[in-house]
Amino acid sequence: MSPAAAMEIVTHLINDTIEFYKWTLTIADKRVEKWPLMDNPLPTLAISTSYLLFLWLGPKYMKNREPFQLRKTLIVYNFSMVFLNFFIFKELFMAARAASYSYICQPVDYSEDPNEVRVAGALWWYFVSKGIEYLDTVFFILRKKFNQVTFLHVYHHCTMFTLWWIGIKWVAGGQSFFGAHMNAAIHVLMYLYYGLASCGPKIQKYLWWKKYLTIIQMIQFHVTIGHTALSLYVNCDFPHWMHYSLICYAITFIILFGNFYYQTYRRQQPRRDASSSSSKAAKSVSNGSLNGLSKAANGAVVTGSKEEKPQENSGRRKRKGRAKRD
Repeated sequence: MSPAAAMEIVTHLINDTIEFYKWTLTIADKRVEKWPLMDNPLPTLAISTSYLLFLWLGPKYMKNREPFQLRKTLIVYNFSMVFLNFFIFKELFMAARAASYSYICQPVDYSEDPNEVRVAGALWWYFVSKGIEYLDTVFFILRKKFNQVTFLHVYHHCTMFTLWWIGIKWVAGGQSFFGAHMNAAIHVLMYLYYGLASCGPKIQKYLWWKKYLTIIQMIQFHVTIGHTALSLYVNCDFPHWMHYSLICYAITFIILFGNFYYQTYRRQQPRRDASSSSSKAAKSVSNGSLNGLSKAANGAVVTGSKEEKPQENSGRRKRKGRAKRD
C-alpha cells in the first residue's frame, strides 16, 4: 500500500469518527450540555492526560527528596470525601425515591422534572468526585508510597472519571443511578477508613476491617453484573451497548480486585503464620522487647546499633538490672 493510499484511509477514518461524534451529540442529554466539563470531552481528557503525565514525572521529581507527611491534609481530604460521597448517595436515593424509580428497569427521563434534574445533578457530582479522586494518587506519590500506585489503582481511577463523562453526557438518569448510588455508599466507608487511618496509631489499631472493604467492593461488582443482566433479560429501554459494556467493565474489576485480595490477604497468610511462630520462639528465649528493643532471629537482643548476646548463666541481680533498663 502506497503512503498516499494509507493517508487517504486515515483521513476517511478521522472524518467518519468526527461525523459519528456529531451525530451522537444530537441524542445527548440537552439538560447537561452547559454544565461544567460537559460541553465537550476535551477538558476531561486533558485532566486524565495530566494525571497520567504526573504518574510518570511525579516519582522522578520525588526521587531525591524527602517524602511529604501531609497528615493534616489527608485528614481534611478524606473526611471531605466522606461528606461528598454521602451527599451524592443521599441525593440519588432521595431523588430516585421521589421519582418512583424502579430498581429493575428505569429508562432515562430527559424532561425538566425537578426529581429527574436532581438525579442528573447528583450523577454529575459523582462524575466530578471521580476526578477529585485523582488526588489519591498524587498524595501517594508525594509521600513516596510508590508501592500503592498499582495497575489496579491507576486503571480504576483513570477509567472511572473518563468513562463517566460518557454516562453523564448521554444517560444522566435512569439505570445509571443504581451503580452510582451503591458505589457512593461504599466510598463513604472507604474514605472513612482512610480518614481514621490518617489520625495516627491510636486510631489505626481499631481499623481491623480493611479487608472487608475489598470484599464489599467485589460484592458490588457481582451485584452490578446481576442487575445489568436482569435489565437485559427484561429488555429494559436503556442503551443495550452500555449494558454489555458495563458487564465487561465489572468483570475486569472482579479479576483485578480478586487478585489484589488474594495477594494481600491469602497468599501472605502462611508468611504471617510463620513470622508469628518465629516471634513466639524468640519470646521463649528472653522477655518481650519494649521502647525500640527488638530481637534478632538468632536470639540476640538488638538496641539501636549495639548487640548483646543473651547470657545463660547470668546472675539474678544482672537480669533484674537489665529488665529495669528496658
